[in-house]
Amino acid sequence: MATGYQLAWDDTVLPFQLDQSGIRGRVARLDGVLDQVLKQHDYPPAIEALVAETALLTALIGQTVKLRWKLSLQVRGKGAARLIATDYYGPQAEGEPARIRAYASFDAERLDPQADPFSQIGEGYFAVMLDQGEGMLPYQGFTPIAGGGLSACAETYFAQSEQIPTRFSLAFGRSTEPDRAEHWRAGGVMLQHMPQTGGVAAEGGSGEGGLLTHADILSGEASEDWNRANLLLDTVEELEMIGPSVAPTDLLVRLFHEESPRVFEAQPVRFGCSCSEEKVRSTMSIYSQKDIARMTTDKGVVTADCQFCGAHYELDPKTLGFEAEGAKTEVKNGG
Repeated sequence: MATGYQLAWDDTVLPFQLDQSGIRGRVARLDGVLDQVLKQHDYPPAIEALVAETALLTALIGQTVKLRWKLSLQVRGKGAARLIATDYYGPQAEGEPARIRAYASFDAERLDPQADPFSQIGEGYFAVMLDQGEGMLPYQGFTPIAGGGLSACAETYFAQSEQIPTRFSLAFGRSTEPDRAEHWRAGGVMLQHMPQTGGVAAEGGSGEGGLLTHADILSGEASEDWNRANLLLDTVEELEMIGPSVAPTDLLVRLFHEESPRVFEAQPVRFGCSCSEEKVRSTMSIYSQKDIARMTTDKGVVTADCQFCGAHYELDPKTLGFEAEGAKTEVKNGG
């Protein structure tokens, strides 16, 4: 079951279904992958917590994307935490792991070390973006920052944009397991009520600001099933979600044994980045040679660093910019 410190259920997302309730869900456990995400930068504790929470949400939501698709979450605010960005890359082929990366931008001078991490975002929005690949238009959905936490923002997004009742229960933090250096662990459970056949949600919601709630979407027996599953999930403990001693399957049996939980194949998740020299060059192609000259260092190179993985690129300025590609590129940009 375990090799060294790596447990069989670390860095995985386990999909499941509650056959008695028409509810589907996922259990996520992030260990080494979260450490790799966070070690790219020396974030203050509040920013670390926001990145950890967003990465966990991304893993839980992203498990449903198809091969080679990309799911992105962005949290943008006017507070000290300006941007939390995550990307989830679906497996390249069946049986391969998914990849995840994350990055935060913040104003260190405005951070309040005594304040709740979520309050550091301030006014802003929570965005979900889905890239289905070449030839397909990307999908984007937005919801305001509200509700007291990023989980609440994600729940509101699904209610508003997808009309699917959704619930998240998350736990994350630094783990001090015996015989192992302090490291980050995270775990969570996601529940979703499968769409009702022929069901139509009300246009105006009963929640704050007219936002849809599960009561606007579900009725009758479906609403009772949803309420019961949520009451069961309310009994979950943080250490059960984070692990490492409780396997996801054992957690599901403990929480939902009367709901007949059925599990499917777990999806492994790894840290991974899509940056490359080719993409850096493509980004630089919008600049003129005068712009490139201003970017050139005293050593005669143009440098670029990936904020997600820390990769460092040094490029010859003569090969960059739209003027470097010759008359053909100049005509295209001029047309």
